[in-house]
Parts: sequence; C-alpha cells; structure tokens
Amino acid sequence: MAEVLVYVDHVDGAVRKPTLELLTLARRVGEPVAVALGNGAADTAATLAEHGAARVLTHEAAEYADYLVVPKVDALQAAVEAVSPAAVLVPSSAEGKEIAARLALRIGSGIITDAVDLEAGDEGPVATQSVFAASFTTKSRVSKGTPVITVKPNSAAVEAAPAAGAVEALSVTFSAQATGTKVTARTPRESTGRPELTEAAIVVSGGRGVNGAENFSIIEALADSLGAAVGASRAAVDAGWYPHTNQVGQTGKSVSPQLYIASGISGAIQHRAGMQTSKTIVAINKDAEAPIFELVDYGVVGDLFDVVPALTEEIKTRKG
Repeated sequence: MAEVLVYVDHVDGAVRKPTLELLTLARRVGEPVAVALGNGAADTAATLAEHGAARVLTHEAAEYADYLVVPKVDALQAAVEAVSPAAVLVPSSAEGKEIAARLALRIGSGIITDAVDLEAGDEGPVATQSVFAASFTTKSRVSKGTPVITVKPNSAAVEAAPAAGAVEALSVTFSAQATGTKVTARTPRESTGRPELTEAAIVVSGGRGVNGAENFSIIEALADSLGAAVGASRAAVDAGWYPHTNQVGQTGKSVSPQLYIASGISGAIQHRAGMQTSKTIVAINKDAEAPIFELVDYGVVGDLFDVVPALTEEIKTRKG
C-alpha cells in the first residue's frame, strides 16, 4: 500500500485535532506516515499511533521555532524524497497553506487547498472542495507529481485506528533560505477557555444585529452553554465590537463546524463564504427576508435579545 505523508500540527508534543482528522483521511488513500517537527516531536508518537500512523518521522531543531516556515518546508521536502508518498496532507491553516504551496513548488507538483473530503481514485487521491463562496462543490486531483493537499478542519471525524507508530529520525539539511526570516518575539494568546474557532465543533456568531460590544456577552453566554467558539461577522468586527481574530468570512476565518448558529447576521456573501460548509446552520434574525435564511437548516424569526437568552437558559436547564 502506498504511503501518505501527514504533516503534524502540534504544540510541544500535544497533537492538534486537525492532524488527527488528516490521519482519518490518509487511511482512505494509503498508509499514513506522520512527520513531526520541532520541540516535543517524539512525544507525538503515541497519539499518532493510536490514530493510524504506521510510522512517525521526527526531527527536532531550534530552527523550527526560531524561523518562519522555510525550515518546515525543508523537512517536508526531505520526507518526500525519503518516502516517495502517494500524497502529502497538511492542515489548512494560514501557515499550513504557505508550507504546502512552497513544498509543491519545490517538488514540482500540483496543490489543492481547502479540501473538505478525500477519497482514493484510479489515478491518485481525489479531493472535494467547496468553491466560489461555497456556491459549488468540485472534485479534483493533481495530475503532475506528488499531490500536496491542505484540508480544512472538521472535514473528517477523528477515529481511533491503532497502528505501529514506529518512530524514525528524519535526516534534514536546512537550505540557505531557512534562516531568512527570524522570529524576534512572541506574545502568548490570551486563553478564553473556549475552543479554537477554526477547530470547534460548534460556533456561535454575532453580527450587526448584536448592536454593540457590550451585547456580545449574550452571544458568549450561549457559546459557553454549548462549549462552543465565538465568531463575529465583518460588520461587527469593523465596528470594533469583537476582535478580528474571531471574524468569520471571506476576509476572516473559514469554519466548518457540526453546528453554526448565526445571531443577528444578515447573510452577506462575504460571511457565507466562511461558514457555508457547516454541517448544520441555525439563524436567528428578526428580518424574515434576510439572505441568511436561504441557506439555513433551521431559522428563527425573532429578536435575538429575546431568543438567544431563552435558548441559553433552556440549554442550561436540559443540562441539569
């Protein structure tokens, strides 16, 4: 069986959920071989083996933390040359897409970004994408070289599939470009206690209808009752009501949760582009003609200041 490289997104050995989803997809088209880089790389092996990695290639070096992107591209190129995989899968984060694009250029291959599904094909892996602001679904494959594919979070379920997970050292020679952009300082992100927006199973977002930063507390209360992440429309972010890091849409983050609740959001195409692949969409809006109702699974026509608190209380009551 052909091997499939999976780039491991981890923090000091703690593997992030999108990587485990990639292992699920990788097993559909071949035998997963994980590539873990940087501090704590070897500590990822047990988790990766539990979720299907037959081998774990590791390399620890200060360059991965001290410099941007290129050292990781060097390492993935070395892994491609060592393994000759059927495909390379990378999480579809901002950094992941830059790594994937640089790698594809290096190895003379095609790239597919923001895939939402993956299946085996007669001539290589076939990726499903949601395109043109999620108006169309396409299936495509790379016709030249080793396919490099980035996959959006929440595109597959995390499945346990115990495998050997044999740890092997990866030999990496850094290029001259590896030290071109140095990280000079880091500021830890303040923890809200909520899930990462792009990885969350449930997202609750607020828009112009929230009518002020002080009112986002009711959106947060609903999110907390569900164990959800909080999102915001561009209108709410531009008004200064919520941080840009939480913006969902074409110029913000793309999310694909199991449940997306849009409160006071009209449904402009810019916003829809960032959430339309959500599995179940619920909208709360007092305007029955709002475009958001064209794509929802469930719609509530009503004032969010009445509906959202009532929904929050009902959830808390049912949870006991």
